[in-house]
Amino acid sequence: MAFVRSIGRWTMTALVINCTIGGGIFGLPGEVTRLLGRAGPFAWVFAALGMAVIIACSTEVASQFSDPGGPYLYVRTVFGRFMGLQIGWFHLLVVTGAMAAITNLFVNYLPTLLPRTLNNWERGSLLAILIAIPAAANYCGVRSGANLSNFLTLVKLAPLVLLILFGMVRFFHQPQMLRPSEIVSPGLSNWVSAMVLVLFAYGGWENPLIPTGEMREPRRTIPFGLGTGLLVCAVIYALLQFITVATIGPMKTDRPLAETASVLLGRGGAAFVAVAAMLSTLGWISGATLNGPRLAYSLAAHGDFPTILARLHPRFHTPTAAILFYALAGWVLAFSGSFLWLVALSSGAVMILYAGMCASLIPLRKFRPDVVALRIPFGPVLSILGVAICLALMAGLKRRELLLMCVTVLIATANWLWARRRRAQVETVMKTATAR
Repeated sequence: MAFVRSIGRWTMTALVINCTIGGGIFGLPGEVTRLLGRAGPFAWVFAALGMAVIIACSTEVASQFSDPGGPYLYVRTVFGRFMGLQIGWFHLLVVTGAMAAITNLFVNYLPTLLPRTLNNWERGSLLAILIAIPAAANYCGVRSGANLSNFLTLVKLAPLVLLILFGMVRFFHQPQMLRPSEIVSPGLSNWVSAMVLVLFAYGGWENPLIPTGEMREPRRTIPFGLGTGLLVCAVIYALLQFITVATIGPMKTDRPLAETASVLLGRGGAAFVAVAAMLSTLGWISGATLNGPRLAYSLAAHGDFPTILARLHPRFHTPTAAILFYALAGWVLAFSGSFLWLVALSSGAVMILYAGMCASLIPLRKFRPDVVALRIPFGPVLSILGVAICLALMAGLKRRELLLMCVTVLIATANWLWARRRRAQVETVMKTATAR
């Protein structure tokens, strides 16, 4: 039984946008403004160029695969099962923890629109509904799950685009030119801090690489989706930063978009941003519910996870057991609050994923010289540059994050020992049966 290839170019693009633009954009402009002042929009442009190096390498690597798995599959193919499991566990923990965090973010914004706060029972029920709806859509087929993600991507972008339009209209009525000295005055250390912060905000595009087995023409769909998605996200991010600075100036605030909306829209500004944030989280949840279970499926299909997670529904051709497992794990983490350590893990984990994909480019060119794939110009040079960018960002990790990464390595190593022992037992049984 095989997957149904229903994900085309524009659906892939929507998934990239959906998984990149999350809840962070509603707070990050304030920190970027604190570091860089009115020069903040340039940080989003420069960071997009840096991320483009990593995406270019990942695009060439991904174009050589047509099965689900994403970074786990690429690294496993090039560097073996042990390294593949390390990447797989980092990716799985991050995408599951992010699901719990983003779902809680929706619940945290909801009281802005309600006369009272939710009790534990109401909060748990709402969390379950938020996860169950996209899980049900994906259970019934990748097409229904993808259509839901497409719709919520448009819904997510609508209020952000509307806010940008209001901000640009106000700016053209009260233009303020940026002086060259404002670009230099923040200093190198502030620019480096801002770039690290903003580069992490571009993370998430790697998740739509997981369901490659359900993409139409992956070699064309992946480059188009990643390139177009990055461009859209860069434009949205830079313009949001721009209208924030143009509207409220370089003031220090933890709620930059809410403050901006209050100036542009009046009293309803805070509610407008709350709705925008909730819609953004809904879109992210729908995309994660499509991508995350396919990673668990891929791990199981390659013998690294229990076989039950690799089963496809006979009618819908979806990994139903993996979808249910992912949805349940996300709900438990969200309700219990035990996802916080996974959120702390994410900043270093994504850099490991990116470094693994970039590092796979050169070996794949060597061992698969004749394979039909996208070949990016100066591929080996960009591969080395991409790994260097990832290592530079990892150098700034805190001790707690490094400790959590070590814990993940131990979990993945235990999984590797289990998978190796299981494979040895299967081979023994097969030899015994052949001998008879």
